[in-house]
Order: sequence, then C-alpha cells, then structure tokens
Amino acid sequence: MKKLTLLFILLAWTTSCQQTGKELNDEKPAETVNYLEEPNDARNNRMEWWRDATFGMFIHWGVYSVPAGVYNEERIPGIGEWIMNSAHIPVAEYEKFARKFNPVKYDADEWVRIAKDAGIKYIVITSKHHDGFSLWDSEISDYDVIDYSPVKRDLLGELKEACDKYDIPLGFYHSIMDWHHPDAQAPHYPDYNTSEKSNPDFDNYVQNYLKPQVKELILNYDPDILWFDGEWIPEWTHAHGLNMYQFVRGLKPEILVNNRVDKGRKGMQGMNKQDQQYAGDFGTPEQEILEGASSLDWESCMTMNDTWGFKSFDENWKSAETLIHNLIDITAKGGNYLLNIGPDAEGLIPKASRDRLTEIGAWLKINGEAIYHTKQFDPFSEGETIYYTRSKDNRYVYVISTTWPGENLELTHVSPKEGSQIYMNGLENSLNWHIEGDITIIEIPEILNEAANRPCDYAWSFRIEIDV
Repeated sequence: MKKLTLLFILLAWTTSCQQTGKELNDEKPAETVNYLEEPNDARNNRMEWWRDATFGMFIHWGVYSVPAGVYNEERIPGIGEWIMNSAHIPVAEYEKFARKFNPVKYDADEWVRIAKDAGIKYIVITSKHHDGFSLWDSEISDYDVIDYSPVKRDLLGELKEACDKYDIPLGFYHSIMDWHHPDAQAPHYPDYNTSEKSNPDFDNYVQNYLKPQVKELILNYDPDILWFDGEWIPEWTHAHGLNMYQFVRGLKPEILVNNRVDKGRKGMQGMNKQDQQYAGDFGTPEQEILEGASSLDWESCMTMNDTWGFKSFDENWKSAETLIHNLIDITAKGGNYLLNIGPDAEGLIPKASRDRLTEIGAWLKINGEAIYHTKQFDPFSEGETIYYTRSKDNRYVYVISTTWPGENLELTHVSPKEGSQIYMNGLENSLNWHIEGDITIIEIPEILNEAANRPCDYAWSFRIEIDV
C-alpha cells in the first residue's frame, strides 16, 4: 500500500506538470518536469522506504573477480575492481579475462536469502563497473555476459527475480566512465585506447551508449535505485549530471538516484558542495562515517575487508562487532549503511562475508526495532559508547550501548514518561529505573553480568517511552 500511495502521489505531480510519461521508444524523457523542483511531500514519500530500510547490501561483481587481484603472477596493490587501471592492462588483454568469466555456482536465490537473513533491506549490484563489462544482455553492446563470456545467463535478471520473490528492493550501480569504450577512453587512459580513434567523442558515448544502457536497465528490470559512479572524470560535467538525472527520473519518476550522477560530491566525505544546486537524492560517503548528524539524506558505503571487488589474498576482514557498531553509529546520525560483498569468479560469496552477515542478522533480530523505521534523536550520542535513535511516531527513544553498561546505565539526555516501563530488547521483563537529579538510571539485572545470559553480543538496546 505504501508503494501504491507513493506511485499515486508521483503520478499526480507529474500529471499536473503535463508530463507525457515514458514511452518505450522515447530516447529522452519529457522535458516539462523539473525533478530538481520536486515538492517536499512528493520527495519525502519517494524517499520513505529507503530511509526506513537503513541497511543495504552493496555487491561488486564482474570480470575483475577472475584475476582476483593477480596479473602476470604478481599481486597488484589496490582494490580488486580497479586491476585494469592499477596493472595498466590493455583492453585486448583484459578482454581475455571476460572470456573466462563463468560463474557456474552463481545462485541468485541463495544470495538474496543470505541478505534477508542478515537483515538487509535492499541490494545494489554493479551492472557495469569502470571496466565496461555488462552483467546483462545489452542490445547496445556485445561486451556483456551473453555475447562475450561463457555465462550465457542474465545475471541481473536472475537477481531481480530473487529480489522480487523475497521482497527486497534492487538497485544498480552503473559507471559513468568506461575504460573499454573507445569514445570514453580519454587521454589520461592511454594504455586502454587500442582503437584507431585518436579523438574520442565523449558526448557520442553518453548519448549513444551510456544513456541507452541506463534506459535498458530501467525499462527491463525496473530498479528502485540507480547508483552512479565515476563522475569525477573531467569529461563529465554538471550539465551532464543534470541531464542524466532528468533522463532517469523521466523514465521512472519514483526511482532514487545518488548524488554521483552530478559533480557535487565533496571527496570521499560524499556530501554535496553548497555552491550551487546539484542533482542527486542522497549523499554517498565512501569508507567513512560522517562525524555528526545531518538533516540531509546520506548513505555510507563501506567494505568488509580492504576491497570492493574480490581479491583472493585480501584477508583483512573487519569483525562483526565493528560492522555492527558502524551500523549503530550511522543509524544514530540519520544515515544508511551500504555494506559491500565481493563474490568470486564462480559466483560464491566469501565465507568470511557470510559469517559476518550471519552475526549481524542475529543481532538485528533482537535489536532491529532500534534500527529500522527510526529517525534521529537530538543529541544522537552520549559519550563514546551510547547512541540514540527515535521511533517515527516519537513515542519511544532507543538507547544503544556499544559496551556492556555494568550494574546501571546512566543517561542524561532522556527522561522516561512517568509510570512507564523500560525494556532491554531481547528480554521479556521490564527493567527497574529511577531518576536522580537530571540523570535517568536504568538498573541492569545481576544475572546479566554473565555474558552468556545476555540476549546478544556486541551492543545492547533499550526502549524508553517518553512524553510526546
């Protein structure tokens, strides 16, 4: 019903603006709607499911999983999906890896079940990374899984089917830059340009390759998110960004588009500069968490180890405790957590990733009430180990402690409703509490001093009813 309500609002808005709607054969969306001037109510309704979801899964998967960080028997430094760039591999040589990309053990249903059990609420996968290889059967190019590799399977289609089955929204990461396409091979990528084209025509690439492929993705797979990347190249301009945002929203008005569609992103912090109006629905901090809360929508994308795409020798895994604490920190500051996995060339999710997802899922089954469908509480934290979130109806404040509080949990920023009960999530009985001066003191049962008796590990959440 929520999706139907959102669709009705968006359709009503676009109709009032005299938009003609999308047609399969239209190369451009109607120009009568300026999506940058979307009314706040329409925007809030469009963003609501994503804000409520809080926790997403990023999937970096493609040809780069074949070399897995190794080229000419040498371990290449840097992130796995950048090996074409890092090892200066020419197009013709890199294409040999594409010919070997054959994930015979890929099971989209299993991937989505793993995600759902982990408490993941949406998925974003690389449809095309910077290396230019497409994970679907593109009519625009034969450099894809059907025409160029042994796969002969629509990898995105299978994932879309599984996501629909388990009611998980699906989004596509799509690279703006392309190391494979001759018109996108700028002078600063000389090693890749094996064509006879001495003057690449970037606008030709945008109009006749990039935009048609984006259109294919939207019309064929109906994604909920378009997650762009590679916008930092000088060929991509602010005008390109505005045009692409209009193009995408014209094809599907209710879709969400990240801020990397445009030139506004301020470094790895990921939030937009304020010197002008930039396109994009949410900021994209990369491998970092904002220092403070923000009233703007944002999503922190982070890896479990040191790479996005699979590298056979990267064993620097973050602990489940660290990942859970990241989720708490991000949620309290009003953001979303997009946690990455990098499946291998056979289509298997590394065991280390699966193990951590299992632990996160177990924690969220007990504490999810304090994470999903919540909003910021002011202040969002107390000290270095206590975080706050708030229910959407403002009735409850959730307190999450990332260290065991001991005999008492003392809070200075929240006052329980008189006569109300306080609960630790995962326990059936309420906890005793009292107020001394300006401090709320929650008494922790002595039996919980034994770690084995606690409802979960790593962090503990408390539900406190307050006066609305």
